[in-house]
Amino acid sequence: MYILSTIDLLIILAYFALMIFLGFYMKNRAKKSKDAYLMAGKSLPWYALGLSDASDMFDISGTMLLVSMAFLYGFKSVWIPWMWPIFNQIFLMVFLSRWLRRSNATTGAEWLKTRFGLTDRGVGQSHKVVVAFALILCIGYMAYAFVGVGEFLQIFIPYERIKSIFPFLSHGENSFMAGSDQYFAALQISKHTTAQFYGVIICLIAMVYSILGGMHGIVLADVIKYMIMIVCSLFVGTIAMRHLSATGINVMDRVPKGWDSPFFGLDLGLDWTNKLADAKIKLEKDGYQLFSAIMGMMLFSGIMKSLAGPAPNYDCQKILSTKNPEEASKMSGFISVILMPVRYFMTMGLCILGILYFKDLDLGKGSDGLLNFENIMPAVISKYLPVGLIGLVLAGFLGAFMSNFSGTLNAGQAYIVNDIYIKYINPNADRKKIITMSYLSGIVMVIFGIGLGLLIRDVNMIFNIITAGLYGGFVCANILKWYWWRFNANGFFYGMLAGIIVSAIPPLLSVTGATTYFDGTRMLYYFPLFIGIQFIACIIGTYSAPATDKETLLNFYKTVRPWGFWKPIHAIALAEDPSFKANKNLPVNMLNIGLGITGQILLMLVPMYLILNQWTGLGIVLGLTGIIFIVMKRTWWNRLKDF
Repeated sequence: MYILSTIDLLIILAYFALMIFLGFYMKNRAKKSKDAYLMAGKSLPWYALGLSDASDMFDISGTMLLVSMAFLYGFKSVWIPWMWPIFNQIFLMVFLSRWLRRSNATTGAEWLKTRFGLTDRGVGQSHKVVVAFALILCIGYMAYAFVGVGEFLQIFIPYERIKSIFPFLSHGENSFMAGSDQYFAALQISKHTTAQFYGVIICLIAMVYSILGGMHGIVLADVIKYMIMIVCSLFVGTIAMRHLSATGINVMDRVPKGWDSPFFGLDLGLDWTNKLADAKIKLEKDGYQLFSAIMGMMLFSGIMKSLAGPAPNYDCQKILSTKNPEEASKMSGFISVILMPVRYFMTMGLCILGILYFKDLDLGKGSDGLLNFENIMPAVISKYLPVGLIGLVLAGFLGAFMSNFSGTLNAGQAYIVNDIYIKYINPNADRKKIITMSYLSGIVMVIFGIGLGLLIRDVNMIFNIITAGLYGGFVCANILKWYWWRFNANGFFYGMLAGIIVSAIPPLLSVTGATTYFDGTRMLYYFPLFIGIQFIACIIGTYSAPATDKETLLNFYKTVRPWGFWKPIHAIALAEDPSFKANKNLPVNMLNIGLGITGQILLMLVPMYLILNQWTGLGIVLGLTGIIFIVMKRTWWNRLKDF
């Protein structure tokens, strides 16, 4: 157990005070209009929005997972995040952010009228299903953040530290005389209550600056937080390099052969048998042994999810908040450039310290009886970072949770205000009423998010239902809406509905233990089946209703300018304007996607080679990265207005 020093606690408290101050400081600017509150008036520079979006993605749970992956899989761990997939940002950067921003919508649901108009059969149902999808997604992620941040903070400020200050948390503390089993059960309840208490406090702080400051306050807070994370990452990576040099230990003696190479064959090629038995069993349970086959399935799944565009969450809202389509693309591209090297410098630093001092770390056991490798990060932070830096790192990570929470809250507010209140309740609401409703909707969202977080004890349960269920149902309908002219609102509604229902069945069954859907990589095998079912529902729904009216399709085609199966609409546009040109950028878009994904992987490898002092590998990676930057300067950056 680690007890935070007074200095560390003061740093964390000072950070919280700063966030509250920012909310009040930005209050008047946010109250100028609905767009000023929800989207910062579309006036913020792309690099600030990019830093804010990257800040949302630099979270505690994800970093704990990345550190454990780096420990177990070494350099090959850079491929595993394709499961999510991380390269969806490359698709956004190359063309989808620009297409989305051209709609000039306020939310993803409002975007539907750009594509399907207002009279298309099923457009009302489509709007409602997207709003419901977005709000459930937002509340679920807020609950996930609430539970996660509380559990993380209680590692460093345990129940025993605060029980005398907050006696109402001490449930059952004096029941030791009634039997040791009852005592330990009561102690677990106390700890769970402590985590909830921390979660409530931090979420309320995030609520204050988010609701008062709107998008202006959220972005400014995110930028400050990310500056802190950059400093922390540099310190952590440097400390790891110094320990590596001081101990004289050869890391490769403690890990399997091939651990320091990103390349792989048909199988993973890592054997922990003679190094660490629990690691060997963990790799077998994860299901990555047939690595080439798994990578192929992750690539297919990731491409499909990426082609669908952003889900209606904070990422979508940041894109819609940019000044223009070109800046939307720049913002999405900047995320990978600023996020990957910084995050992986910290990840690899914590991983190397974990390898050097593994025998001294108290990782505990997971539910499967194996060492809990995800505890490497908090264990290393508590034992091997100096006083002051621990407080700064924790402030940064707590800020990351608050960033994710506040960004999600802002997205939820946008849907309630724009797609429910203004659309159905008070279409003529003035600025004051809209801002008041924004405040109230934010409070309601926080109540639901915290309320759900208080009800659940297994955060993975709700996370799996949301990501595998809702996201699984999101894909097919949202691909077809971009690339096929005949697809209509009726097809969108039935595709989304069928996809969400079918994709949610395995997660719901997993709660009862009736399926092993989430064991290792098993969910990847179901993905083609779910896509097939969604596609059938989309086709049946589409052809059971008339096509979207030609005026709406023509306006969408000429404004958004997608490529794909739009030949009939292009013929109409050409008849009206013989000088109109189709978007013929598909080949160069695909080239830039390939270059961008490669560059993203290289940016992850740079800090890994650097910390291990592997200068030859570092030189090759930097050289390839430089070539990709030079080529994409010509094929992407210089041609942003052409796309």
